Amino acid sequence: MEIHDESTARSMNALRSFVRAIGGLSRASSKSVSGAQLFALRQIAATPGLTIGELAAQTLARQSSVSELTARLADRGFITRAASAGDARQVRVTLTAKGRRAIADSRSTAQERLIAGLERLSKSQRKQLAETLEAWLAASGFADVPPTMFFERQEN
Repeated sequence: MEIHDESTARSMNALRSFVRAIGGLSRASSKSVSGAQLFALRQIAATPGLTIGELAAQTLARQSSVSELTARLADRGFITRAASAGDARQVRVTLTAKGRRAIADSRSTAQERLIAGLERLSKSQRKQLAETLEAWLAASGFADVPPTMFFERQEN
């Protein structure tokens, strides 16, 4: 059964616009870091000393994705990671001078703009959107694809 109605075309075009905007802003935001990394760095700059869990909450991402992302940022010298003074099981992250330089002239990331756009929607609109997107993923056979940070390489 083929479905080629206006709402199907609008949905596909909206998705294409999202992907194009995210990809374009990710490339244009910074030459030294990915869009996902820049997004995380900007969140860390706004609240120095975040735990990995707190950073995951602020970026609306899974803790495992944020943990991998921060490991790469630390390896490249953009952040430092240290055990929390209050709970050694928690890791706190702060920007280094290199991290501050990376975000110094950066503009808002696609993720920041998309989150701001979502916040402008009512709670019921956000709930309906989430349910519809999840249903679309399931109907497309992609329900088991993990939601990683946008365009961020995942380690195997």
